[in-house]
Amino acid sequence: MSDDLVWYVSYGSNMCADRLACYLQGGRPEGGMRTYTGARDRTPPAQSRPTTLPGRIFFAGLSRNWGGGMAFYDHATPGSTPARAYLITAGQFADVAAQESDRETVVDGRIERALRDHEALAVGDTQVIGDGLYARLVRVGTIDGRPSLTFTSAAGLDAVPHTAPTDAYLTMIARGLRETVGWDDRQIGEYFDSVRRRDPGD
Repeated sequence: MSDDLVWYVSYGSNMCADRLACYLQGGRPEGGMRTYTGARDRTPPAQSRPTTLPGRIFFAGLSRNWGGGMAFYDHATPGSTPARAYLITAGQFADVAAQESDRETVVDGRIERALRDHEALAVGDTQVIGDGLYARLVRVGTIDGRPSLTFTSAAGLDAVPHTAPTDAYLTMIARGLRETVGWDDRQIGEYFDSVRRRDPGD
C-alpha cells in the first residue's frame, strides 16, 4: 500500500512546492524555525495541479515552525478554498501528515494503515486517526481514478479559538497561491481577509 499513488490536496503553505519539498526531501522552509527529516521515500511528486476544496480554512493553535496560528480545513463549513493536488505515494502522504503533526515518520503507522481503507471512504467522509494536530483524514474526491485526500484538525472551524498567523507563514501561503492559481497581491490579500473571518457571511 505504501507505494500506491494518491492525490494529496494541500490548502495551506504546502501549496508552495518548496515548502512541500521540506517534508519529502527534508530541510527548513524559508522563514521557518524547524528543519524536517523528510519522508522515507524522497521522490518528488509525480504531478501537481490546481484544484478547489469545498469548505473553508481557518487559523488556530500555535505552530512550532512558524510561531503563530496554523491553517486547518473545515469541509463542513460552506465556502470554496483554492488548493493544490500532488500525486505522491500513500507512504509519502502518511509521512507528510506525521511531520505536520510533529510526529516521527514510522513504517506502517496509523495514517498509512487507514489509507488501506480509503476506498471505504466516500467523498466527503472523514476519519479521525489518533490525537495529532492534523488527525482528521478527509476523502475530498477522485482525480484521474485515484483518491484525493487531505488532513486537518479533529475540531472544526467553530469548535476552537482562532489564532493569528505570522507574516512568515502568510508569505509562504501566498507563494503557493501565486504558483498554483496565479493570484496577485490584491487577490491574495482579499482571500486572507476572508478566511480570518469566523462567519462566512461577514
